[in-house]
Amino acid sequence: MPTLPPSRKPVRPPGRGPRRAGPPKARINRKEYASDQDVRWCPGCGDYAILASVQRLMPQLGVKRENVVFVSGIGCSSRFPYYMNTYGMHSIHGRAPTIATGLKASRPDLDVWVVTGDGDALSIGGNHLIHLLRRNVNLQLLLFNNQIYGLTKGQYSPTSEIGKVTKSSPFGSITPPFNPISLTLGASASFVARTADRDTKHLTKVLKRAHTHSGSAFVEVYQNCNIYNDGAFFDFTERATKADRTVYLEHGKPMLFANGKQGIRLDGFRTSVFDIEGGDFSVNDAIVYDETSLELAGIVSRMSQRPDMPRPFGVFFCEERPTYEQLLWEQISAITERQGQGDLDALLYAADTWTIQ
Repeated sequence: MPTLPPSRKPVRPPGRGPRRAGPPKARINRKEYASDQDVRWCPGCGDYAILASVQRLMPQLGVKRENVVFVSGIGCSSRFPYYMNTYGMHSIHGRAPTIATGLKASRPDLDVWVVTGDGDALSIGGNHLIHLLRRNVNLQLLLFNNQIYGLTKGQYSPTSEIGKVTKSSPFGSITPPFNPISLTLGASASFVARTADRDTKHLTKVLKRAHTHSGSAFVEVYQNCNIYNDGAFFDFTERATKADRTVYLEHGKPMLFANGKQGIRLDGFRTSVFDIEGGDFSVNDAIVYDETSLELAGIVSRMSQRPDMPRPFGVFFCEERPTYEQLLWEQISAITERQGQGDLDALLYAADTWTIQ
């Protein structure tokens, strides 16, 4: 009966005695996860902060480096595997989810991460993204969203706002942008979150939550492109405006912002802002966020499309359910137990075949 593939462990050569106890192992730190490659992003790019946060996080996860794989597509973000001292693959445009799905299906023991961008994942790769999420493949997918095509020098992307003037939209984009959070919730993702490159503490917290989740963990990371779209998210990341323009989602806690002076309530199926003091509503009227509610997550995700509302950050939705590779290996085991090992030749020459005269 087939079983889940075992982790690859080094085999000790025969004829050797027991391993002698040596000095205690040095604690693994960020440097162990940094490769010897020169990091080639534009100076000031938000990708640097994300890379540093991931490298600092990895030693905390308790996963051996030889069991970690980073898979990327095409774009600025997709250079990520070069800079991680783990296994990795720089694959083709939009197909990182497909490569990662095959890898995770054949080697469920591996810790697989997908790194992609808004152009790579939501344009040519949109179909691959939604099917990975609905299948609930057990991996982490980080989407770096800078609302621009950076690698190809500044064309508007699937997340660029209406009116965006770029080299490919000289009179302003007329295309409504994707909302990545709403899109992935609609694709039945079992974990959906948002964070930002400049808030490294929150970024690390969200990535750690994503890693503990069993299933497809989608994390949108607002990432500044200081060359072609500088300041796109400064309202939500800079000290002068951040408190009034962001609301952090915490399970079981009220949705408050502006240093606790304002809250978010539901007016039917629509969110609205109210003042805590001197108004008609109190803290008790604020939405108590429930990350297990798909309906609430959908409503709150739409706040991102309203300029009168603060931008939500944190875990929008989390649901535990069987993973794709778990169900796949259970199915293979059940069939093998019932029918025995398969016959490839019999499969190829069976059923609907015919001879052309």
